Amino acid sequence: MSQPLIVYQYPPCSTCREAVKWLKEQGHELELRHIVETPPSPAELSEYISLSGLPIAKWFNVSGDAYRSQGLKDKLPGMTDEQKIQVLASNGMLIKRPVITDGKRATVGFRDDAKEAWQAR
Repeated sequence: MSQPLIVYQYPPCSTCREAVKWLKEQGHELELRHIVETPPSPAELSEYISLSGLPIAKWFNVSGDAYRSQGLKDKLPGMTDEQKIQVLASNGMLIKRPVITDGKRATVGFRDDAKEAWQAR
């Protein structure tokens, strides 16, 4: 049996609930982590971002209150990648969700590209 997928999720989030249900239907074993109570560390985020192939900006929950209240839209362009990762790791509500990884690849959010990545083969 393969290792379980690590899923960082926020239980009240309907997209996260949909993702967990869909992943289970695909036959995946899941290790659920609460993205607010136990957010990924800076090192984990750096690894996941690298595995995803996406720019760091795609990892921010730009529609969330935490992002807007901190004025990150204006601050991010002047930050280094390391600073951006530190900001993401400081508050799980800043991270787009769910984050799904098997240690070889990672996805953020739950659009068609994420479904395609985790579809049972």
